[in-house]
Amino acid sequence: MPPGSGQALGWRAAFAIVGAISVLTIVLTWFYVPKDRPNPSASPLTELGALGKSQVWLTLGICAIGCGGMFSVFSYITPALTEVAGVSLGTVPILLSVFGAGMILGNIVGSRLADWKLMPAIGIALVFNLVAYVLFYFTMTTPWMAVINVLLIGGGFAVVPGIQMRLMDVAGKAQTLAAALSHSAFNLANALGAWLGGLSIAAGYGWTSTGLVGAMMSVAGIGIFLSSVFLDRSKAAAASPQ
Repeated sequence: MPPGSGQALGWRAAFAIVGAISVLTIVLTWFYVPKDRPNPSASPLTELGALGKSQVWLTLGICAIGCGGMFSVFSYITPALTEVAGVSLGTVPILLSVFGAGMILGNIVGSRLADWKLMPAIGIALVFNLVAYVLFYFTMTTPWMAVINVLLIGGGFAVVPGIQMRLMDVAGKAQTLAAALSHSAFNLANALGAWLGGLSIAAGYGWTSTGLVGAMMSVAGIGIFLSSVFLDRSKAAAASPQ
């Protein structure tokens, strides 16, 4: 675990802080999130109907594959910072905060882009991620470049709001299952990205080789995205009067 509260106060402190934040989140959610009423027409069969839609699977694929690059890089970011960029171990928590700031900015920008045009927003974010991972591989050589790279990679979170909105759109009446599947796909991206990044490092390609792994996963995600766009256009062309 990277240095920070765990090193200063003991490893149990990190879990205590996370627990305290969780309790605070529960309290804030209880008071500030609008209370929604259950849909009386919802049923397990209606929800499971989403699994028969090809666009649901394609959107989940974009998330599970296209978002995996972030975790390929982030899972091994500490040794990349210290061994390649020359960042001191005590500075790592600060750079992890920079990563978090990038995620916040990405979430804001990605949401605005998705409100503008949903599918272009997803495509733009996937290309952005591809560029960020390539830069990480080639430029992770100094502490200052490390700051920029970590911020950009965190900014790749911009793809998530668009994917979430797209999944809710294509799921139709299965909104509850769609929301759950979105998180499942993101967790799969976490596992897949970390695993592939670990294979690259274990093969001797270096700590920054995770950037190339992330870039390849982004390319695969773009391919799935383009398949989704093509399917949408094909259906629209078939439905339009000749």
